[in-house]
Amino acid sequence: MLLAIDSGNTNTLFAIHDGDEWVVEWRIATEATRTADEYAVWFYQLLSMKGLSFKDITDCVISTVVPQSLFNMRNLARRHLEIDPIIIGENGVDIGIQVGLKNPAEVGADRLVTSLGATKSYDGPLIIIDSGTATTFDVVSGDGVFEGGIIAPGINLSVRALHEAAAKLPRIAIKKPKNVIGTDTVSAMQSGIFWGYIGLIDGLVEMIKQEDKRKFTVIGTGGVASLFDGASKTIDVYDGNLTINGLLEVWKLNKT
Repeated sequence: MLLAIDSGNTNTLFAIHDGDEWVVEWRIATEATRTADEYAVWFYQLLSMKGLSFKDITDCVISTVVPQSLFNMRNLARRHLEIDPIIIGENGVDIGIQVGLKNPAEVGADRLVTSLGATKSYDGPLIIIDSGTATTFDVVSGDGVFEGGIIAPGINLSVRALHEAAAKLPRIAIKKPKNVIGTDTVSAMQSGIFWGYIGLIDGLVEMIKQEDKRKFTVIGTGGVASLFDGASKTIDVYDGNLTINGLLEVWKLNKT
């Protein structure tokens, strides 16, 4: 079985593929100081609940945007799983997607892996909207070249900023409000956050389409993307597995 680890700024996803399909996924809060032993205890317990053990894991691929976490995740694979993992972004690892930018090294590994996953399931050109700590809009050509994109603050980051910067504004849950016009502080904030992000998404997608006249397929992914289902006018399809599908493809390209 393949263990794919996708470590973002907020959460880290552990997903297991049995050769045919993804059989289970677990998430844990990303903490740069979490040790390999702490990961091992948590992971062992969850595997046991599914009737699995460390010995069932034969391969591992890791993508992270938190460099401080990589040392411990690598040690988890080497010491506890007895596997030398494939690390996205390391020398000699084929990511499987061409980057058509002057400085390809500036592009986050997560964006490239997610773009690769999208090209394996959808015909391009593509606009991929990934809603996480940041909201990214990535443009991929019809022949699978990463061409650039947009990076905006993520919806959870904006909620936290409102709460922390304004003394009287509470921390709120993100959900679609019944009305655009809020009648109290919470509903007003929910409307501003939810419909504000719909406006951000639809507005930026339309601007991309105005600047680039190709006919795009627009894909939503990421932890909170499903919140926008039915509300965004520009997102054609939602697919929460783009990143782990990209990790699966990288593993296939680099396995020995």
